[in-house]
Amino acid sequence: MYAEERRRQIASLTAVEGRVNVTELSERFDVTAETIRRDLAVLDREGVVHRVHGGAVASQSFQTAELTLDTRLRSATSAKSAIARAAFDFLPQGNGSIFLDAGSTINALADLIGKTPLSGHLSIVSNSLPIALSLANNGIDDVQLLGGTVRAITQAVVGDTALRTMALMRADVAFIGTNALTLDHGLSTADAQEAAIKSAFVTNAHKVVVLCDSSKLGNDYLVSFASVADIDVVITDSEAPESFLSALREREVDVVVVDGK
Repeated sequence: MYAEERRRQIASLTAVEGRVNVTELSERFDVTAETIRRDLAVLDREGVVHRVHGGAVASQSFQTAELTLDTRLRSATSAKSAIARAAFDFLPQGNGSIFLDAGSTINALADLIGKTPLSGHLSIVSNSLPIALSLANNGIDDVQLLGGTVRAITQAVVGDTALRTMALMRADVAFIGTNALTLDHGLSTADAQEAAIKSAFVTNAHKVVVLCDSSKLGNDYLVSFASVADIDVVITDSEAPESFLSALREREVDVVVVDGK
């Protein structure tokens, strides 16, 4: 596991549990205590956690920094592939329609859709340039890419033109990615324009399926675009804290856990 990915998981675990200690983290990630101390020092400098004697406690600040799509595509690849395979089972049976928003795990689902024979006709709407190209290159002919302004960091289409188009659309299932998920703040991301598109996908779909690897659980970004009450299904990996998953189930969210290793 790369240091960056380990730190993301440490940040998520700290956010969910409230406090972590060096010894337990060292055993969990099979690295030395000194490595964990360096990780916590980096996360403390970034404002993600607060260092305390023997470990760290959660920071209450909202995150705003974003990684590029290329960086995110290389992160937690095994978990994202497994999550995408589980999400495939939530495609409409027979003929149907879906929304695919911009995100690295949604990219993995789009690749799977493009390479797997489908039982019926599937209409797809997306605001992601890479996803639309991937589907088109794999011969999926009913793909609509929303028009508007392209955000370079995520390669997602945003803005008023896209939102006006979305106001006229409905889908059976929205497959949604997120930067973060908490019980209080729901799904959140760093950019208000991208959040607006995600919110429109959520609002205009009959079922909302969230693809979210465990490193994002318990984290908070600046802009919330959906509450936990808006979510029907969360698909995550086996590194997710059981206490968080239980809390989602108590709120009547269907939780699917895959082996992300």
